[in-house]
Order: sequence, then C-alpha cells, then structure tokens
Amino acid sequence: MVTKSPAALARQGKDNCPWQRVEPDGSNLTVDKFPSTLIVQLANMLRREVTTQYAERFGLTVSEWRLLALIVRFSPLPFGELVRLSSSDKALVSRTLRILEQRGFCSVQPEPGGNRKKLVCVASEAGTDLYEQIMPVAQKYQANVLAQLDEPERVALYTALMKLRKAADAGLLRVPTAHDATDR
Repeated sequence: MVTKSPAALARQGKDNCPWQRVEPDGSNLTVDKFPSTLIVQLANMLRREVTTQYAERFGLTVSEWRLLALIVRFSPLPFGELVRLSSSDKALVSRTLRILEQRGFCSVQPEPGGNRKKLVCVASEAGTDLYEQIMPVAQKYQANVLAQLDEPERVALYTALMKLRKAADAGLLRVPTAHDATDR
C-alpha cells in the first residue's frame, strides 16, 4: 500500500475528504485523520514555524509570550481567568508567571477587595512595552498564515473552530461510555 504525503492529499481537494461521511461510531476514521490528530499536528507546526519565530526574537518562550499577551490585553487579570484563557494547566501558568514576574513584565497581587487568596496579574510598563513591540510582528506572521486561505476558507475555518470550541466548552464532545453509567 502506497501512502500519499499530506501535501498530495491536500491537493486532491474536498472530493476525497475523509470526513464527508462519518459513521456514527467513527469506524471509517483512521487515527491519522482524526480531527484531534490533525488539529494538534497543525498547532504544533504553527507553534514551531510561526509563534516560536517571533517569540524567541524578543527573548520569550511561546508560553511566556501567550501569557504576557493575555495579561497586557486584560490587565488586571484574575489568575483563574488567565489559566482558563490560556488553556494551560495551572502549574505551567504558575511557573511561567513566576518567570515573567522575575523579569519585570508583570506583577501578581492579591485581588482588590480583600480576598488575599485570590490573585490578579497586572502588566508592568516593561511588559506593556515589550507587548507593543512584539504585537505588530506577531500580527504580520499570523496574517501570513491566514493569507494561505482565501476568504471563504478563512470564514469556514473560523466558524468551524468556534463551533467546536463552543461544543467543547459545553461538554458536548465527550461520548458517554458504559463506565460513565457505573461511575454514578
């Protein structure tokens, strides 16, 4: 059996899309065509070929850049909200936040109003300045990614991603199993 390269498969177009007809039990899907596999592969490629390129240029890791961008955009940002928005685990966010704070790009303070257990992240002037230097470069790189698609493809991709994100947020992507019934 000859396996075609991803580029060759992409050229074949939608006529050969393995998702046109999906069996309810997914029996016609192969692991290399799982949506989760393709999305993760693409995310890893984009991180390596796009985001890492400009983050490292400014002396940041991808994780540091993503958190800094969120903190500057939404400052003051509650820690729990930063974890949610970043879609990262709490430990990674804590470690990365500590590095950003040590470098003077943000501060972590008790939430105003007295609850000392709840923390908020506040962008510093240095963090905001760095963000303002990186953002135009990041926008150019991201625009180049989107330029690979025509307008209808961009709209379809955005719409599909938002629909899947909403379904994931609502817990609709989880398939009940026999174990679920016995766990109750």
